[in-house]
Amino acid sequence: MGKIERVPEEILDEEREQVLQRVCAIDVAKDSGQVCVRSPSAGGRRKSTIWVVAATTPAVLRLGEQLVEQGIEMVTLESTSDYWRIFFYLLEACGLPVQLVNARDVKNVPGRPKSDKIDAVWLAKLTERGMLRASFVPPRPVRVLRDYTRTRIDLTRDRTRYYQRLEKLLEDALIKVSVVASSMATVSVRDMVDALVAGQRNPAVLAELARGAMRGKRPALVRALTGAFDDHHAELATILLGQIDALTPQIDHLTARIGQLIAELPPATGPGQPAGRPDPTTGAADPATPPTRRGVLHRLADIPGINTEAAQVIVAEIGLDMTRFPTARHLVSWAHLSPRLIQSGPKRRGGKTSRGNPYLKGILGSAAAAAARTDTFLGERYARIVKRRGKGKALVAVARTILVIVWHLLADPDATYHDLGADYHTRHTDTQRKIRNHIRQLEALGLHVTLTPAAA
Repeated sequence: MGKIERVPEEILDEEREQVLQRVCAIDVAKDSGQVCVRSPSAGGRRKSTIWVVAATTPAVLRLGEQLVEQGIEMVTLESTSDYWRIFFYLLEACGLPVQLVNARDVKNVPGRPKSDKIDAVWLAKLTERGMLRASFVPPRPVRVLRDYTRTRIDLTRDRTRYYQRLEKLLEDALIKVSVVASSMATVSVRDMVDALVAGQRNPAVLAELARGAMRGKRPALVRALTGAFDDHHAELATILLGQIDALTPQIDHLTARIGQLIAELPPATGPGQPAGRPDPTTGAADPATPPTRRGVLHRLADIPGINTEAAQVIVAEIGLDMTRFPTARHLVSWAHLSPRLIQSGPKRRGGKTSRGNPYLKGILGSAAAAAARTDTFLGERYARIVKRRGKGKALVAVARTILVIVWHLLADPDATYHDLGADYHTRHTDTQRKIRNHIRQLEALGLHVTLTPAAA
């Protein structure tokens, strides 16, 4: 029988102490919110006041005034779809401390009835005891930037879908140009499709429209452009090209606007880092001399696999203020790129990473896939892991490494990226230890090993 450990009574008393005296919790729905305010009452008991507030700007502003008058120390919202935004933004503007929590973290105790009123009371009880972990909600300038970058990602995906539909249409017309061209978005392919729509059907004439490196593929283009493109294909292709042409200038406009918004962001700061360059006389940070703006996008773009657009998305998703993430591990954990440990008794195994931020994880996954094809430290890291863990886990590991590098670059405005080199692990390998391991393995097979140095 195992030893029984007794918990000191003072620890139990400390756990029963109230962390916050006056709290508010709101169970959010689309058209309203169930509000629960818990505060002290006579006799040392706690009082819960519950009412419904409409999800409109005037009603929420009146709620904010009431909560300020009552001296509420914390307001907790459950992240239900996007319905929490009106409560979060307006209550924050009233000067109230507001935290957003994930619905998975506030599930009710099994066996209790389920209703909005009971959920609001339960949320308030967790709030007053400090048992909730707030989600990261960036400040307003970063939220505005995030809206632009996410819209650009969505429109780019829509444009890609129209290119895929155009390729499918050409396949139906027996046109195999996508086999020869590297992408349907190339200028040469666009000229050929426009000529097909205009009525040109001669494959040799269409192949002559190739530009640049594709001119060397004209014989293959003649074979690929020999098909059965008719009038109904031309009509549908015109519609698809119109959708592509409508989206392209919108994406370009968003890209230009994103660049302006990033230039207007406050300087990057991190744990222990000043917001500006230190004054040589006092040593204090001078806000009038912020770090060079190259430290944001261009320094992130130095990382293999990350281009300017990817750097813009990363900045929009995590911001520039790394004081919200005390260490790189905090940022990696928030992004759900940390290895999970599942233990039951003596059995220990790793679990899958959860969903996390889909936009951040998507761009990091693309960056990891691009970095895996480079002759760099990240490329070598992928090659070492993929042999024993597979492609999926290797890409997650490289994405995690990229995010750690991003944290260090944003936490220190003067830091720059220096690649360790593809031979980093080779240069840091303990040769003698490796020899001993190989000898031990051969001796375990019943072999006698004699080492003879190779001739110079």
